[in-house]
Amino acid sequence: MKELVAFDLDGTLAESKQALKEPMGEALADLLAVVNVAVISGGDWPQFDKQVASRLPERADRSKLWLMPTTGTKLFRYQDGKWATVYAELFDDALKAKILAAFDEALAATGFTPEQTWGDRIEDRGSQITFSALGQQAPLDAKEHWDPDFAKRKVIQADLQKRLPGLSINMGGATSIDITREGVDKAYGLKKLRDESGIALDAMMFIGDAIFPGGNDYPAKQLGLDTVRVRDPEETLSVIAAIVACQK
Repeated sequence: MKELVAFDLDGTLAESKQALKEPMGEALADLLAVVNVAVISGGDWPQFDKQVASRLPERADRSKLWLMPTTGTKLFRYQDGKWATVYAELFDDALKAKILAAFDEALAATGFTPEQTWGDRIEDRGSQITFSALGQQAPLDAKEHWDPDFAKRKVIQADLQKRLPGLSINMGGATSIDITREGVDKAYGLKKLRDESGIALDAMMFIGDAIFPGGNDYPAKQLGLDTVRVRDPEETLSVIAAIVACQK
């Protein structure tokens, strides 16, 4: 029996940067009735609020929900009727400048310049710098077709790894690359979750769509957690239903 189920967000609980659909909100409420639930992803808190926190039904037990933006370098809990920051680990200005310069150089060197972009391509999330190939406001259809097999981002990732030794560079979402401090990945975030929650790693499981080498969910598997790789949110609904049935 598991005490906590952790999820990736984009591609797992919801489509890229889209809010949870009503069936997923209801499914998470069902799951919160039997176990703790965590969501760990590269997006910052405003994205988590829009996609997850504001989309849960009233009956959901928010006291058992752990929301971990920017790959777990931030943690939010529901306290006294509102969401509050438990911790936030932020980059200093010098390191931010170095990362932004490396992105410019890597994109020029690899030549992956799309014909059209929607909004800023690089976002400072405080404890993480995120590159979105088509821009932060790109439509879902364009994002799904740009790099479905991660091949383009693997080239950019390899170039960035040469320019930014000592930092963690992982692919996430449909078009994103996330840069965090050395050693910061979902395994790091899940260990922080263990420390904050008091729940042992072997009492957790992880569900995500990028559980493969180079994917930003893969560190959860390397950490030794029981993992389930899903294709999309529809498959996640089936997995949640099975977990709820087993836990009951």
